[in-house]
Amino acid sequence: MCEHEKSFLLAVNGTLMRGLELEHNMIENGASFESEARTASCYRLWSINDAYPGMIRVDSEDPGAAKIDVEVWRVPASGLAHILAGEPPGLAIGKIELEDGRFVFGVLAEPLTVKGMREITSFGGWRRYMDEKED
Repeated sequence: MCEHEKSFLLAVNGTLMRGLELEHNMIENGASFESEARTASCYRLWSINDAYPGMIRVDSEDPGAAKIDVEVWRVPASGLAHILAGEPPGLAIGKIELEDGRFVFGVLAEPLTVKGMREITSFGGWRRYMDEKED
């Protein structure tokens, strides 16, 4: 990434995370890992056919709302569109509120994408869900 190129923080909650199958999309588009983080307590998470997660923001009063584990990456502006283009249908870039109150770009699911899918919010994140599924 050129020093003068604009970049954004992007929170990812699934297969784009370090060591998972689509991390290469981050690396190939000039992204660099910043930190592990958690969302604010206003998200729910589903497994989309055990291939990737879908996260949706809900009302903080929703009894199923929780904090979800994410990774925050710094992504050059030129790479953001390429990363989004590599995401499955039904996932989009939106604003995600982190536990510390910051808002960053992040990967969110459209509501129809999670319809009829297994909710995995109680696991707290995709990595934990996949780890427990394998046991």
